[in-house]
Amino acid sequence: MSVLQVETPEFMRAPELDAFRSTVSRFFERDCVPHVPRWNAQGMVDRDVWTKAGALGLLCPSAPADFGGGGGDFRHEIIIMEEMARLGVAGFGLPLHNAIIAPYITHYGSDEQKRQWLPRLSSGELVSAIAMTEPGAGSDLQGIKTTARKDGNHYVINGQKTFISNGQLANFIIVVCKTDAAQGAHGVSLIAIETEAVEGFKRGRNLEKIGMPAQDTSELFFDDVRVPTANLIGAEEGLGFIQLMQQLPQERLIIAIQGLAMMEKALGVTVEYVKGREAFGRPIFNFQNTQFKLAEAKTKATLAKVFVNYCTELLLRNALDPATASMAKYWVSDAQGEVIDECVQLHGGYGYMAEYPIAQMWRDARVARIYGGSNEIMKLLIARSL
Repeated sequence: MSVLQVETPEFMRAPELDAFRSTVSRFFERDCVPHVPRWNAQGMVDRDVWTKAGALGLLCPSAPADFGGGGGDFRHEIIIMEEMARLGVAGFGLPLHNAIIAPYITHYGSDEQKRQWLPRLSSGELVSAIAMTEPGAGSDLQGIKTTARKDGNHYVINGQKTFISNGQLANFIIVVCKTDAAQGAHGVSLIAIETEAVEGFKRGRNLEKIGMPAQDTSELFFDDVRVPTANLIGAEEGLGFIQLMQQLPQERLIIAIQGLAMMEKALGVTVEYVKGREAFGRPIFNFQNTQFKLAEAKTKATLAKVFVNYCTELLLRNALDPATASMAKYWVSDAQGEVIDECVQLHGGYGYMAEYPIAQMWRDARVARIYGGSNEIMKLLIARSL
């Protein structure tokens, strides 16, 4: 039971969603939780867990059933994210694969591309990544240097990407590149690559991070990689920046949803800890300072949950605007860091021990203020709406 007393929104109440949550929970408990320590140590999840998830319908659940997807909607993605946080399965890149990358195919891909890729993304035959960030271009996507030069019925791709999630395991990568370097944002295109079908593609290091150790995050290199022009996503070149901007509100809401779920988990384990741990002859929970800190944390988490529910309802109605999504991403990720830091403090020395879940959550939470666009960029976007 959640420590927050926020009523389940109407849009999440359905027997079908309850059944889906049960399937998701059983899968994570059986096929993921026992392996998390090993995944953390090896720096990635096992490849076969992707195909196991696909066999249960947990890959691309919101993609159209006509093209091999689950035929659901964003509510199914929420359930996966909530159960991952609840059970401590932080490194499995399902939300990225399902709710960030697959929508580029469902929204902008041709019917032929959907038939070619969505069934294989849904089965786990293809594991996906999106290659945006470069060593010299992060939040400023217009500054990317990777190019795609047309040569007959192929593009020749050259460039370097970094901080790419799913980078070691992905065999289907959407590359953000310049098809016309002279056109700025209007020269950006998205091109899909099946890595096993091309030459000149190389993976760099599986980058060692502060948190999210089981999430493989890599450097990628493209050296005269030849890709059929049919792999361009969209009706013509130069639509990539628009496509990215249209999908970023959902991506930023996803970061807020994940942050909220982690806050709830952190608050729950901390309440349990302080009620069982004694100091000076009584439970830590009985000290006024503890109660005040937990009251502050619960208030922040409750405000986050109400706002995230509001934003989710907007998204389901196709009405979530970029500024509101930016508010959710920045405010919730800030609150996530504050709440989890206080929870570490309430654990005392044990909160600093790597074996305690709260310590891993503290490490994992830090990146939320950076990826998906830094929180400073979020504030610029919000200010433009004033």
